[in-house]
Amino acid sequence: MQCIFDKQINRRNTGSLKWDVADHELPMWVADMDFETAPEIMEAIKKRAEHGVYGYTVLTEEWYDAYQSWWQERHSFTIQKEWLLFCTGVIPAISSIIRKMTTVGENIAVMTPVYNNFFHSILNNGRNVLESRLRYEGGAYSIDFDDLEEKLADPQTSMLILCNPHNPIGKIWDRETLKRIGELCIRHHVLVLADEIHCDLAKPGCSYTPFASISEACRDNSITCIAPTKTFNLAGIQTAAVFAADPVLRHKVNRGLNTDEAAEPNAFAAVAPVAAFNKGGAWLDGLNAYVWENRTYAEQFIEAEIEGVHAVKGEATYLLWIDCREAVGDFAGLCGFIRKSSGLYVSDGCAYRSAEGFLRMNLACPKALVEDGLWRLKKSIAAYRAQKISNFHNPS
Repeated sequence: MQCIFDKQINRRNTGSLKWDVADHELPMWVADMDFETAPEIMEAIKKRAEHGVYGYTVLTEEWYDAYQSWWQERHSFTIQKEWLLFCTGVIPAISSIIRKMTTVGENIAVMTPVYNNFFHSILNNGRNVLESRLRYEGGAYSIDFDDLEEKLADPQTSMLILCNPHNPIGKIWDRETLKRIGELCIRHHVLVLADEIHCDLAKPGCSYTPFASISEACRDNSITCIAPTKTFNLAGIQTAAVFAADPVLRHKVNRGLNTDEAAEPNAFAAVAPVAAFNKGGAWLDGLNAYVWENRTYAEQFIEAEIEGVHAVKGEATYLLWIDCREAVGDFAGLCGFIRKSSGLYVSDGCAYRSAEGFLRMNLACPKALVEDGLWRLKKSIAAYRAQKISNFHNPS
């Protein structure tokens, strides 16, 4: 019997951001999946659509219960109902929270390489990006705590955006690491804004630790963004949540989201999370197993077939972080060359800062597409190296 995740769905000419590409191109860049969402979610959306009236929508008790039950059962963390606020997306929430909780000209710390839209949310609102670069040694990332504390101690630093699990490197921060981050932020009066949208996409047997679960002090000095959208491939539904335990922080976040008109659910945004969290667990378990098979295959392929290229080990997300520095040396224009030469569209590591010579590849697709993408990558790396060698021997 064919695995449901092997099914190839034609997404061209459907208004898909990911698949708005030339016919010969294979997009493996933006973080949405090429899988149908869980059948239970599709059924809930169909049922709501069949009602035929799509007026202004309010949240039901089921919406709150679904979030609370999921985090309790999956992550052993209790979210009180009053902590939860609806928002239309994690990035709209981050931008709104930045505007409400910081002032123009202040520093917002991030640990790079990290999700590129953080930079847009910071810079577009007149704040400064303050990078604390992760250490990359022996094929693994870790936090440079001396550097991080120096950045947090700057009186102009008012917020740390924490990516947990960390995109694009696929790392789950352990409890001790999160505790140390939290203690530093409290010591230096820095608010933690935790983006935990990838929390359910983990290697089977692994689980993430919510930052707010570390201690009461961490919980009360943080605002957390969560959603079913990455987990269940619902980005187009525009549904997410923010939780804040501290009532003063929560009031300010609530006012900011409402001022920015990012707090009103559409008719489907209210029902999809309920179906996802109440009925989607088995589908998610199957998804994670499938994606991890894709990841294992990709890691083994790269190691065996593409000399000098290394897949960075990770425990979370469906995004593979690839180190090409040894293979290509001069990596200016590498990502564009790959797309032009083979049609493979992956993300350039430069977008995530402190990551020249790296690529990010989305593995949340049928294995046949993963295989296709990896052969294209091999072909392009070989052609890029040949071109560089030719240019070296025959300079213009």
